[in-house]
Amino acid sequence: MVNAFDPAGAAALDDSRRDMVERRARLLGPGYKLFYDEPVHFVRAQGVHLYDADGKEYLDVYNNVPSVGHCHPRVVEAVSRQLGVLNTHTRYLHDSILQYSEQLLATLPAEIGHVMYTCTGSEASDLAMRITRHVTGGTGFIVTANAYHGHTIAVSQASPSMGEHVPLGVHTRVVPAPDAYRTEGDLGAVFAGQVEAAIADLRRHGIRFAGFIADSLFSSDGILPGPAGFLKPVAEVVRKHGGLYIADEVQPGFARTGDAMWGFQRHGVTPDLVTMGKPMGNGIPIGGVAARPELLEDFGRNTRYFNTFGGSPVCIAAAQAVLDVIRDEKLQENSRIVGRAMLDGIQAMAEKHAAIGDVRGAGLFVGVDFVKDRATREPDAALGLRVVNRLREKRVLISASGKEGNVLKIRPPLPFSLADNDRFLGLLAETLAELA
Repeated sequence: MVNAFDPAGAAALDDSRRDMVERRARLLGPGYKLFYDEPVHFVRAQGVHLYDADGKEYLDVYNNVPSVGHCHPRVVEAVSRQLGVLNTHTRYLHDSILQYSEQLLATLPAEIGHVMYTCTGSEASDLAMRITRHVTGGTGFIVTANAYHGHTIAVSQASPSMGEHVPLGVHTRVVPAPDAYRTEGDLGAVFAGQVEAAIADLRRHGIRFAGFIADSLFSSDGILPGPAGFLKPVAEVVRKHGGLYIADEVQPGFARTGDAMWGFQRHGVTPDLVTMGKPMGNGIPIGGVAARPELLEDFGRNTRYFNTFGGSPVCIAAAQAVLDVIRDEKLQENSRIVGRAMLDGIQAMAEKHAAIGDVRGAGLFVGVDFVKDRATREPDAALGLRVVNRLREKRVLISASGKEGNVLKIRPPLPFSLADNDRFLGLLAETLAELA
């Protein structure tokens, strides 16, 4: 895992954190990872700030799950109120799920008319793949080189970023990440050609093509937002060969890009299925799959699907509050304005630091691509990790992305302000100067 704490370093921690690390290992086992060379112990959060056990404030430039800000009072109030009234499954009639679904679907293209609820983005991806297999009769899926779509058995087999010890499915094909910085020629045409070649390879091995899954910002591949529109030829190739286009909007969705409510909208694409997850409920577990109604006709009649907590009144209350806050506090516009200022500020830094090969982003999702040499564009993962950990020392929370881990992953909660951005840019400039 990029930016993972090495347990061998526990001896260097203070007594309190060393004890917690040791207890985690004893009680939770080795599967749970921590961030940073020195893990942080947080006790509370508010807005775009977290506070450690000593009361020190940290600026959050990483966490998209509390999309409208940590502990947003409207989300807290809505969840608390609903928890004191009713919380049950979706096999009873309840108004709130209908009201929310109407409003959610109104933000999506008119062709997408149904939504099914899950607890997590992983479950949403799993359900989307089930629907795709049922509709197409195929089993072959195409994903990008370092994609992450979830951790169920089925979805982990289509998530190369899980690492070499989590084998890809025999019906999964991987195409290179659409990296405009390292690709010659028209990116849309090149990428569509790679997808078409993968479909041909599936066919050559007797595997029927089912669908293509893409995070619309390619977050795990190194944050690859553009140029806007390059995914349109890919969608055309997918449909030409009878497959479905699944837009993974867990990270790009809910106003993150600033340009639109959903990441795929920047590309002029109307997906067949849209998956949602973590930011949807500001940390309350809710996800979903929105779909073209015709895809669910036979699936809904003949395939049993039920989720005890997906779409429960408490989860819907959280999701409704998030949607209301995005609208009322104009967070999409904030994402566009602050994201542009952030991009401009880091691009200005790139003129002074040759180690910054590329700066790219959409709204409040920005990537800084560190390289060893601008001519060769060879990734510099070591520098990326040093920047992440030096910023943590300055009480700025951030991480890295990309197969090599050389891309600074900047993804703060949506209320991140211009003042927050100025503070972040100042500390980032200071860090780069120190590490030059």
